[in-house]
Amino acid sequence: MAKICLCLTGKTLAQDLEILNQNRTYTDLVELRADYLAPDERLLLRRFPEMAGVPVILSIRRGINGGEYLSGEGSRITLLAKGLAYADADRRRNFAYVDLEEDLDVPSLEEAARAFGTRIIRSCYNLEGVIGNLPNRLKHLKRVGDELVKAVVMPRSLDDVIEVLQASREMGDLEKIISCVGEYASISGILAEHFGSRITYTYPAEDCEARPPAAHGQISPKELAEQYRFPKITVATKVFAVAGYPLKSSPIPRFFNTIFAMEKNDAVHIPVPADSLRSLLRFAGELGISALSITTPYKEEVLLYAGSKSAEVLAIGACNALTASQDTTGRWTGFNTEARAFSDSLLTFIGRKDFRRRKITIIGAGSAAQAAAFEVHRLKGKALILNRIVGKARTLAEQYHFAWAGLDSRGADLMEKYSDIIIQASSVGSSDNPGDPIEFYRFSGRETLMDTIFTPEKTLCVRRAEDAGCRVLTGSDMLVRQLRYHYTHITGKEFPPSLISRVGVYYGNGTKSD
Repeated sequence: MAKICLCLTGKTLAQDLEILNQNRTYTDLVELRADYLAPDERLLLRRFPEMAGVPVILSIRRGINGGEYLSGEGSRITLLAKGLAYADADRRRNFAYVDLEEDLDVPSLEEAARAFGTRIIRSCYNLEGVIGNLPNRLKHLKRVGDELVKAVVMPRSLDDVIEVLQASREMGDLEKIISCVGEYASISGILAEHFGSRITYTYPAEDCEARPPAAHGQISPKELAEQYRFPKITVATKVFAVAGYPLKSSPIPRFFNTIFAMEKNDAVHIPVPADSLRSLLRFAGELGISALSITTPYKEEVLLYAGSKSAEVLAIGACNALTASQDTTGRWTGFNTEARAFSDSLLTFIGRKDFRRRKITIIGAGSAAQAAAFEVHRLKGKALILNRIVGKARTLAEQYHFAWAGLDSRGADLMEKYSDIIIQASSVGSSDNPGDPIEFYRFSGRETLMDTIFTPEKTLCVRRAEDAGCRVLTGSDMLVRQLRYHYTHITGKEFPPSLISRVGVYYGNGTKSD
C-alpha cells in the first residue's frame, strides 16, 4: 500500500518539526530536505529522526535535480555522511531511508546506510519532461536487491502522464516510487497505487511559507487523506474525474468524495488538467473512467466526441457531463446539468412554476448563459441578452427571438425594460475574474438578482443588489443541484433524499451550503 510522505523544506529543524506536528495525523513518513536547511542547521540533521518519531528520508538535493544545495559535491557527500554517522542500535533513531542519485557512486555511504538498516532510494530525474524507456531505466537503476528505485518527472501534457502510467504498468512488481511534479502532480499523487508507487510525496498546505514553488500541483497530506481517502485507494478503486484547462479549483471532487465516503463506495473523484479532449478520453480509457465532469473551455468542443447527446445538449449546444457506454463501442453520452439546475433553483427561489409575464436580463453568452436562455425560453419568459462581445449576445438571443445588446449605454437602457429578474451568468465577479459586469446599472430594489457564481459566495454585483434592497440568489444552490444531477449520471440513480440534509459543499471562502 502506498504511503503519504510529507516533504519538509523549512530553514530550521524546529520549523520542520512544527510542520510535521501540524500534519502528523495524515503522515506515514517524512522527507527531510536538508538542502533547504540553513547552513548551521544542516550540521544538526542527525538529530531529526529521533525528534520526528516517524520514519524519515534523508535527502540533500542538488540544484540540477530541482534542489537548493548549490555548494560543491564533496561537501554534500560529507553532509550525507554526517546524517548516517553515529547510527543507533535502535533503528527508529536513524534515518529510515537515504535518497542517492543514480550517478552518485560512493560505496562508503551505501555501506554505512546498510549497516544500520537505512534503506537506499536510488533516484533519477527529468525536470523538463518524462524519462524515455522508463521501465528499462528503473530496472537498471537498482544496484542491490533491497534498493527502492525512484523516478521524478515533469509531464508537459496529459499524454505525458499517460506515458508514465503505461510505463509503470510495464514494470510489474518492481518496487518503485513514481513522482510527477508540476501541474499534473496531483494525478500521480492521488492515484499512487495505479502508478505502482510505494510513496506519494506531499507538501504542507498552500498557505504555508515552507511550501516551495516546486510544490505546484501537489496537495497537502490532510487533503489527500481526508478529501481523497488516499489510504483506501487501490487499483480496484473506481475513478471519476472533472476536467478542464487550465483547471481551476472545483468543488466537484469534494462533493463526490464526500458522498462516496457516506455510501461506502470504493470510488474516488479527481481533478484532471486536460490540455486536449483527445488526451482526456485516452486517459479515461487507460483508467476505465466511466463518467467525466467537463468544465471550461471544453463544454462546446466536447460535442464532437459525444456519440449521443441529451435533448438539452442538442438544444443548448453545450455539455458538462459525459458518461461512457456500457457496451464495447467506447462511445460517450453527453448531458447538460446546468439548465435544469438553473431553473429549479431560480423557480424555487421566486415561488413560481415558470417565467410567464417575466422580463429577464441575462448577462453573458457562455455555457451558463446558454443554459439560462434555453430554460427561460422553454418556461415562457422574455429575455434580453447582454454580453461584452455583442456578436455573441446576438447569436444567442436570435435562437429564441430575444433582445440583445452590449454592456454599454444601449444595454443599460434596455435593462430598464427587462429588470424583473437579472441573471448574472458571466464569469466576471468570480475569484479568478473579479469585478462587476453591470457596474453601470443602478438597482432600484425591485429586481430579483441571480448570480451563478459560487466563489466567492457574494460577488460585488450581489453586494450592490443587496444594498439596494433586492432579493438575491447566489450560485451556491444552483451548484448543489447541479452536483446532484451529476450524481444521477454517474450512478444511474436519483440522489438519495436521505443525503440531501447530510452532505455539505465547502467553498473557497469557507462557507457551507447544505
